[in-house]
Amino acid sequence: MRTPRLRGCHPLRVAVVVLALLGPLLVVGCTQPTAAVTASAGSGQAAAASKYVILTFDDGPSPYTAKVLAILHAYGVKATFFELGQNVARYPSLTRRVYLAGNSVQNHTWDHRDLRTVSWTTFKSEVLSTDRVIRAQTGYTPRCLRPPYGGVNRLTYRRAASLGKTVRLWTVDPRDWSRPGTSVIVRRVLANVRNGSVILLHDGGGNRSQTVAALPTILRTLKARGYAFYTTWCG
Repeated sequence: MRTPRLRGCHPLRVAVVVLALLGPLLVVGCTQPTAAVTASAGSGQAAAASKYVILTFDDGPSPYTAKVLAILHAYGVKATFFELGQNVARYPSLTRRVYLAGNSVQNHTWDHRDLRTVSWTTFKSEVLSTDRVIRAQTGYTPRCLRPPYGGVNRLTYRRAASLGKTVRLWTVDPRDWSRPGTSVIVRRVLANVRNGSVILLHDGGGNRSQTVAALPTILRTLKARGYAFYTTWCG
């Protein structure tokens, strides 16, 4: 049987694409960011799962990204990484590792500007420059855009759409970037997660040791509660 090709997918991701095609296609409801998502677990496990979460990481890549990847691998989980273009340029091999491990790599702008306050020229530069450096490492052009700070308005959505991007936000924010303590990060995630939750964590933008320390407990507990983990590709 001929392997189907997905537009924009890198040949190195054929195995991942096949797994994704075997998994269910889900659409998140209107109370959350609408997204087509693919299973990160095996197809049988995904088919049996009655609830799921989407785990996302912002502001990378950074030296903490490798630690996050190791933990995700140990628990058999895939995630979506919204990366800054300037950090991709600084750590290109980490972006490649994230992608080849079966995770989704998406656009978080070049240098974390509030897209509500910039000109159209700057908006395009922030997004398209990040696309270029991600594509250079993955062969894939991101379809999702996560505006920094979750800063959106009608103009932001309209501009993103004109560049072929779908805006993706989150529903669970433990504010791990503020370094409130490992146990606090764990508690905030687990207390607020629901079926279909989009969890915001960070693998870049500062010291992320607390996030790394919190991650195993978060993954282990959510798996014990019966959650599957999905990635989002926005198309």
